[in-house]
Amino acid sequence: MNNPVENKMQQHTEEDSIDLKLVFSKLSDKWMWFVSSVFACLLIAFLYTCYVPPTYQITAKLLVNDDDKGGGLGKQAGSLMDLGGILGSKSSVDNEAEILQTRFLMEQVVRQLQLNIVYQYKNGFTTRELYNAPFKLLIVQGVDTISKTQLNIEPLTNGKLRVISKDFERDVKWNETFRIEEVGTVKLIQETGVQVPKVNYVIKINSIDERVGMLMSQLLVGVTNKQGTIIDLGLSYALPKKGEDILNALINNYVQTNLGDKNSIADSTYKFIRERINIIASELGDVENEVETFKQNNKLADMSEQSKLLVQNTGEFTTELAKAETQVSILNDLESYLKDQNKNKRVFPTSLLPSDLVFSGMMEQYNSLLLERDKQLLSVTEESPFIHNIDNQISGLRKGILANIQSTKNTFVLTRNKLRTQLSTVETQIGGVPQVEKNYLKLARNQKIKQELYIFLMQKAEETAISKTANLSIAKVIDPPKSQFLPISPKKNVILLAGFVIGLIFPILLIFGLELYNTTISTKDDISKHTQVPVVGEISHNLSMDSMVVANQGRSAISEQFRALRTNLSFYLKDHDQKVILLTSSMSGEGKSFTAVNLGNILALTDKKVVLLEFDLRKPGLSSKLKINNSLGFSNYTINESLKITDILRPLDINKNMSIISSGPLPPNPAETLMSSRTQTLIEELKKQFDYIIIDAPPIGIITDAQLLSQYADVTLYLVRQKVTRKDQLAIVEDLYRNGKMTNLGIVVNDIVSKYYGYGYGYGTYGEEQTQSKIQKFFKRSNS
Repeated sequence: MNNPVENKMQQHTEEDSIDLKLVFSKLSDKWMWFVSSVFACLLIAFLYTCYVPPTYQITAKLLVNDDDKGGGLGKQAGSLMDLGGILGSKSSVDNEAEILQTRFLMEQVVRQLQLNIVYQYKNGFTTRELYNAPFKLLIVQGVDTISKTQLNIEPLTNGKLRVISKDFERDVKWNETFRIEEVGTVKLIQETGVQVPKVNYVIKINSIDERVGMLMSQLLVGVTNKQGTIIDLGLSYALPKKGEDILNALINNYVQTNLGDKNSIADSTYKFIRERINIIASELGDVENEVETFKQNNKLADMSEQSKLLVQNTGEFTTELAKAETQVSILNDLESYLKDQNKNKRVFPTSLLPSDLVFSGMMEQYNSLLLERDKQLLSVTEESPFIHNIDNQISGLRKGILANIQSTKNTFVLTRNKLRTQLSTVETQIGGVPQVEKNYLKLARNQKIKQELYIFLMQKAEETAISKTANLSIAKVIDPPKSQFLPISPKKNVILLAGFVIGLIFPILLIFGLELYNTTISTKDDISKHTQVPVVGEISHNLSMDSMVVANQGRSAISEQFRALRTNLSFYLKDHDQKVILLTSSMSGEGKSFTAVNLGNILALTDKKVVLLEFDLRKPGLSSKLKINNSLGFSNYTINESLKITDILRPLDINKNMSIISSGPLPPNPAETLMSSRTQTLIEELKKQFDYIIIDAPPIGIITDAQLLSQYADVTLYLVRQKVTRKDQLAIVEDLYRNGKMTNLGIVVNDIVSKYYGYGYGYGTYGEEQTQSKIQKFFKRSNS
């Protein structure tokens, strides 16, 4: 004997194998949804591509000289910036790429090109941005914080302009000032020699910060080849020419900023020298006046031979002493400059330093770090760990430089003192020089020292000015900004494809979303997942209004399905005494009466005598379906013992082998009526006269009448209806099955639409041409 559980598992496995067909059936049934959805989505996608302004990609390339020592981001500074840990290290080209992305540079561009004011013109339902508009909006006096606002401009025939904004509407003249609360006092200026077309314009005004942020989001800067020093720049913008100008301005500002870093050393040195020149020039003038006054007061017209000899012998010492005095003076000034708290964040004047490799190297590193610090402050704050690290290195270098200055100064002081001693010795060796001439020679020597220092400073000032003109930027444009020919967005093909795909996906999601919230039975799986009760019959949806399908449509699909049900029942009713078939359901409206009539008819066609018992006393349906008088029936029989079976038994015209006992008038206590001994007597007598007894019982999910009648049944057919019976109601039949409350329980699925239920159930495809839609017939004719 076959194991019912194994049979059930095998059946479930077979059903799983056709799930894809079932899914396709559900989707194909809603083909109009797909057509409508795809059409709508493609239309939206097409309109999007038409009305959204195209965006172009503007690109440029910069070559960075990574070995440039003079730039603020020189190689020495990079080698010192070994931060490790959380900060890591970057090459010069990486740092320059970061600088190009700073808000500082972009803000300069926005202010320079007035990009916070955008001009547009209206074209039908769309607005397009204008570049080189025929007029300009001039902010005469802006408010402290400009708020985002929009002005609608309409040129009038009288030469005026109608200006409309949120809280402003007025006709104004060209160059007439008016006030917009969100912006300030403004006026409209017509470009010279340019005619303003009579179209509606829109002026959008944003704050500087907002516009900077917008452009920053459209800017791309990167180093594609990490082994090289080329920076790639990209800007996405709707107007190619304007985008090129924006990128050009950004590059120019970057180059000028970089040159400013280099020139800052020259400027700092030149300023320092000019300050010293002014001081020395004043001191030199005082000394020269003192010498001239001394000569006049002492009437020195010519020096004696001894004095000339003294000048000749001390000339070399005087020259060397002047040089030593100059170096000591310069070092004193540099030391004071470096110790000054107001100046220690400025670059150091390096061209005045002695020719000492270590000293010069330290100063170059010091200046590089100062410039690096200034650049990093464009994107980070003073509290940044990166800035703290640079400050620590600067502080260490400053101490080293001061120590080196002191050491170098000590050397020059020793040299100066030695020269003074030698000079004094020479002077004492030559006698006969008058004291007046000796005093004069001392003044002349002091004058020469001042002259030497003045000439030295003037020479350094000239050298510094020349070196400044020779400074070059660290970066060179090798590929100027240029827009691509084709826009990067919107990509019409991609958008249309996306619209098509979304058009397909949306109805699928909608269908399965509705299916997810569907609580009624639709498929075989819905039944098999909720109960182990076998399905013994599957009846298609009846398209006709005739409920007697077996009698009037003998070759229809439904007739064949009732024949299949008859065959399945034969396996339950094997014994001669097994004749009673009980029909029940979860609730009314699931087709018990329809099934009872046609099942009785299909059984009667085998020359078997069949009687229908209308035991749904509360809501009888058989008598009305068969159009018979229900004034006398089962309820009368149970109450009036004088009535015989023949008094309530009526033959049916649909088949000579069929009879019916209607329910009769509604009794006051239907359950007690069914429990009457006369009920058992009736059924026992009918078994003797008929081959099959079909009981149309009340729904078991509502009342217990069906369970009271189950004692007489040899097989119980539980009716479920597609799209009507709820899934949770199958728990009722599962409980009856597990607890053995009803004999030979089987499920009959009624009112099936094959495209919802599945393929290949019973005889569902036999005679299917009756239910084919016009669409299916059309495609069949087209394919034939």
